[in-house]
Amino acid sequence: MNIMDFNVKKLAADAGTFLSRAVQFTEEKLGQAEKTELDAHLENLLSKAECTKLWTEKIMKQTEVLLQPNPNARIEEFVYEKLDRKAPSRMNNPELLGQYMIDAGNEFGPGTAYGNALIKCGETQKRIGTADRELIQTSAINFLTPLRNFIEGDYKTITKERKLLQNKRLDLDAAKTRLKKAKVAEARAAIWAEEVTKSEQEVRITQSEFDRQAEITRLLLEGISSTHAHHLRCLNDFVEAQMTYYAQCYQYMLDLQKQLGSFPSTFLSNNNQSSSTPMQSVSTPSVLASASASLPSVSNSIVTSGISELKSSSGSRKARVLYDYDAANSSELSLLADEVITVYSIPGMDSDWLMGERGNQKGKVPITYLELLN
Repeated sequence: MNIMDFNVKKLAADAGTFLSRAVQFTEEKLGQAEKTELDAHLENLLSKAECTKLWTEKIMKQTEVLLQPNPNARIEEFVYEKLDRKAPSRMNNPELLGQYMIDAGNEFGPGTAYGNALIKCGETQKRIGTADRELIQTSAINFLTPLRNFIEGDYKTITKERKLLQNKRLDLDAAKTRLKKAKVAEARAAIWAEEVTKSEQEVRITQSEFDRQAEITRLLLEGISSTHAHHLRCLNDFVEAQMTYYAQCYQYMLDLQKQLGSFPSTFLSNNNQSSSTPMQSVSTPSVLASASASLPSVSNSIVTSGISELKSSSGSRKARVLYDYDAANSSELSLLADEVITVYSIPGMDSDWLMGERGNQKGKVPITYLELLN
């Protein structure tokens, strides 16, 4: 037998197998043929794998959107990744804003209050941009890549073996159908005995192949639990990267706010205005004071240990105001940088606030704006 004859016979056998499966599948859909059902455990594993694949894809895609909101940039990165080439380095949005601020500040004059403030803001924005790059890089390596490896690797293997299992089941059921028909014919004529024997042997072979493929598929599917455990570790890495990023950004903005707090007096002298002219400096919204409570590692340098002692006692202390603060409502006390006020705590007060007194005025003040004096 030459190679051409072998290939022709193989193609004919493959065509016959395909036709047999197609007929079996069609008859099952029409309710004209019986179908071998998978055991409940295997069905549950298949359902779990499909659910894992579905949600992994959604989480992965939305994480990509979160880290890179620009769809054009995401497409560009995808193309370069497929071409196995490194995407060109470009400024991200915070870095670009920072560069514009720095250029504007230099144009207006670094010696002016506004120019100096723009430069300092621009430098902070560029540091935030750098932190943003680090978040994207860390998240891509520790979170997105493992999710993508599952979708493009493990799940593709599962899909391939599941398709093989489906084909083996169709072969088995087709063989069972042929055996059933042969037995019916055998009852009518003894000449069909050989056909029944042949069909029985075919059923035994296809049953064995189906059982073997079911075991292979089951072993792969049981690995989904290990995949969940691995993705949990990756999720922890992602959360830690986000925590680091937001803590850095908070610290950068806190440092910037301190620097801007000293600008009003310079602004007045630059414009030859009287020092008695009322002018308030840049103030941080009261929400910043509340945010410090959720990031103790960042704000410990601001909230002194004397605060906790003061809260636990019924006495009062003198405190220097670090930066200006505009009262949000009548229950709060507005503050001016460098003034000294009296502070004390009252029962039931929020942990982020103290009561402040200046002459006849009193009201709540945020502790992050204070430095207790000895």
